[in-house]
Parts: sequence; C-alpha cells; structure tokens
Amino acid sequence: MAKQRVLTGITTTGTPHLGNYVGALRPAVTASRDESVDSFYFLADYHALIKCQEPEKVRQSTLEIAATWLALGLDTDRVVFYRQSDVPEITQLTWVLTCVAAKGLMNRAHAYKAAVQANEEAGEDPDFAVTMGLFSYPVLMAADILMFNAHKVPVGRDQIQHIEMARDIAARFNHLYGETFVLPEAVIEDQVALLQGTDGRKMSKSYNNTIPLFLPEKQLKKAINKIKTNLLEPGEPKDPDDSTVFQVWAAFADDAETARMRREFENGIAWGEAKKQLFELVNSELAEARERYEALLADPAHVESVLLQGAERAREYSAPLMQKVREAVGIGPLR
Repeated sequence: MAKQRVLTGITTTGTPHLGNYVGALRPAVTASRDESVDSFYFLADYHALIKCQEPEKVRQSTLEIAATWLALGLDTDRVVFYRQSDVPEITQLTWVLTCVAAKGLMNRAHAYKAAVQANEEAGEDPDFAVTMGLFSYPVLMAADILMFNAHKVPVGRDQIQHIEMARDIAARFNHLYGETFVLPEAVIEDQVALLQGTDGRKMSKSYNNTIPLFLPEKQLKKAINKIKTNLLEPGEPKDPDDSTVFQVWAAFADDAETARMRREFENGIAWGEAKKQLFELVNSELAEARERYEALLADPAHVESVLLQGAERAREYSAPLMQKVREAVGIGPLR
C-alpha cells in the first residue's frame, strides 16, 4: 500500500515563537519520525510576499525558520524539506489551477472578505490595497498541496477553508481533464495548544505579543516575566484555567507536572515563583536546540545547501506531475 503523504508549510515572515513551536513545529518534528508516512515540509516564501514587502525580512526569516526546523531535529534524510521558490513547478501549476478556479470561490475566502469588510467600515473602496496576491493566494496554497498529491494537511481551524478550496479546485481539474490530483484532507490538530501571548490574547506576530522561540536565556526570562497576570497576592488561590502562565506551563510539562502546578495555583503560588518555574521548564526543553540554532544561523551556506538538496528531492515529485498536467491540458511538444 502506498504511504500517506503529509504536507506542512510555514510562511517566512518573522521569527518563530513559542506558539509556532507548540502548535506546529514540535508536533511536525515528532510526526516526521513516523515510518508509515511520507512527510513534506516547506518554507512558503512566495506566500510571504503577500504580506511583506521587505526583502531583508523575508530573507532573514527564511534563514531563521529553516535553522529552527533543523535545530529541532527535523531529519532531512527522511523527509522532503524545501523552499517553495526552489520548485518552479509550483508556480507553473498555480497558473493552470487559476484557470479552473472559480472567482466566486475566491470571493468567499476569509482573508479577502475581512480586507473588504475593513475597507467598507473605514469608508474606503472595497478593494482598497487588495493585491491579486491576497485575492488569489488560496490557489497558490492549492498548488503547494496538489503538487505533491498530499493526502493530509495539518492545519489550524482558521485554515480549513483553504483545504476545502484546494479540494474544490482539484475536483474541478479532475472533472475537466481526468483523474490527476488526490483530494486532500485537513487534519485538525485540536489537541495542540493555541498558546496565549504575553498580553493574554492568542500568541501572534500581528498582536506583537510573542515570545521568540530561541531567545537567549536572560531575554527568555525577561519575556516570561512580562506575561500579564492579575493582582492576586501570594497565598490567594489562583484560577489555572484563566492564566497564560499556567497555559504555557501545560504546553511544556508532562501530566504529572501539570497536575502539580494546578495544585500550586489552588494553594496560592506567588506569580513570581510560578514564572520562575515556568522559565526553568521552558529553558530546559529548548537549551540544546538553541545552541544548534545559533550555530546554524552563523552558517547560512550550510542551511542553503540543505535547502537545495531538498529542492532536488522535491522536484523528483513535482517535475513528473507537472509533465502529466501539461499533457492533460494540451501544452507541450507537438507530435
């Protein structure tokens, strides 16, 4: 039986943070060791251009995210690990899929609808500052997935729509041109924690409340000390389920340690003590990977060579599939 293919991408805008680690990076590295699946991991640098017009930032983020995957132990001999822009077939496929994707489907994309709504509320033209990249990026995302005929795509709930769109586009292509693409399925990672940021909202670059993953020790301690807490004094019982400190603790601790900290909260642990223990827990999990990460950042040529090797392996899949797509739609040599 053919192995299931699982595909995961991270957009190269910004520095990976604890929320990315708990929600995507750590489970993906664990999953990559599963012998029963073929795993594809990529840096979505074309996606980065939708939101970020700062070349240096995209470049730096690409290095940081690649180094993060490698530092956390992604085994690039076992998985296909590549940069989206190194696989030219992805953009070729994007255009072919654009020609079968319904505009009405794109009109319903959450990101586009949110941009239009914000414009209307501000009294602007509905499409003010909306690029074609923002409008049609679900097609690029569909190409990322369909290029490798991925069966499963682990995503957060906010991304389910994109997988459904990829299915719609694939089904339309198959209907017009014959069976070519697998219809992908979203895998919702409900057991994966959505971490809160330092201000108690979801940890997100857009809220500027993140704790970068590989902060040096002193800065990590400072960032953890900044997590917002209430004014309850030492000795006063605290509600663990309402606390970012406890939530981050639970994402890093095992069941026994989580239960112990829950009792400490009920017994009124001081916020300073809870944060001190949290720092020690997080730091102990990340210390070795942080050393590897710093060594990789200092050696971009090595990271680049790993990515180029990955692109070669990715193209062993993408080139034949793109050939099949071209044949199917009638583009190619005359004979």
